[in-house]
Amino acid sequence: MLFNIVADIAKLSLFIVCAYALLGAYARRRRPQWAEHLTKRRLSVLGALTLAAGGVKLIEDVLAKESGPVDEAILWFIRDHVPAALNGFFAVVTFSGSARFLMPVAVVAATALFVARRRFEAVLLGASVITATLIVWGMKAVVGRARPALWEAQWYWGSSFPSGHTLSTAAFATAAALCVARIWPYAESVAMALAVLWTSLVAVSRLVLGVHWPSDVLVALCLGFFIPLMISVANDLRGRESGPGRR
Repeated sequence: MLFNIVADIAKLSLFIVCAYALLGAYARRRRPQWAEHLTKRRLSVLGALTLAAGGVKLIEDVLAKESGPVDEAILWFIRDHVPAALNGFFAVVTFSGSARFLMPVAVVAATALFVARRRFEAVLLGASVITATLIVWGMKAVVGRARPALWEAQWYWGSSFPSGHTLSTAAFATAAALCVARIWPYAESVAMALAVLWTSLVAVSRLVLGVHWPSDVLVALCLGFFIPLMISVANDLRGRESGPGRR
């Protein structure tokens, strides 16, 4: 198993490096106005490629039913080592990732950004949340994976794959952090750290409460982080192509 994991990591790393090299070569030949920006946002582009490649690999493993034993072992480990006294805390954290909480907050935030004439930031936030919601509904309908039944847990709508709470939180939190970075660049590190912390807590809460498999959560993290990051990078490249006068 260890050999297979190392081999998978090596393959994914090779794919990411090759994809970035091809993108750079394409930019230099066909879109020279992209080249400098791709270099400046190297970490964002590599991050997006890593999330995409990791998400695809995890989805393949789930569809091939190869993640079952590892998923079950991780859930039992969490069950045995996380004190039951923390269940109340994680229930509150899970609520912060629910549609009942995220949707009103997203609507208010996007509206406020639009009124403040931060049009792209409003679109980034709204498009990220809407895209995340559509992906959750679509994948749950197509995959139809059964939720864990290792111990008694609260009932939730839909199939287990992917974790809707985690994906939606990752998309909203990352988009919000990117908006903060564009408006107040000096607060970028703090905003990103808070986004990662909140999303990680929501992801862990789904496992502690026993309502998702670990692979459900990992795929959701990859897709949720990828959506706003890709929208932001694509917009910046489009702006470069249109010229400095375009906001």
